[in-house]
Amino acid sequence: MYLLVPPVAFTLILIVVWALSTASGTLGFKRKGPRGALDKPYAGGEDVSKHRFQIDYGEFFPFAFFFTIMHVVTLIVATAPARTIENLSIAVIYVLGALLGLIMLFRR
Repeated sequence: MYLLVPPVAFTLILIVVWALSTASGTLGFKRKGPRGALDKPYAGGEDVSKHRFQIDYGEFFPFAFFFTIMHVVTLIVATAPARTIENLSIAVIYVLGALLGLIMLFRR
């Protein structure tokens, strides 16, 4: 019965996972000597040591914020009870605030 207590179960699972990880680490093949090309990064056959490509996330973040705002607005509006005017007015105010945030997000 004490095995179902969360700290005890977590500790037991941690011990089992650690033991399995240690056992599988000793069974794995370990190369001896120089590794040659195995130490180099693979980039689809390209030599990446000559040039580095930096990804620009400047266009990604506005869309990520857009989808986050829209999902939260949808959650608030969908879970607001429509029977009372107070709750409906709070949802409308929330939607208007989200629209204002989206306008500020995509302004140029």
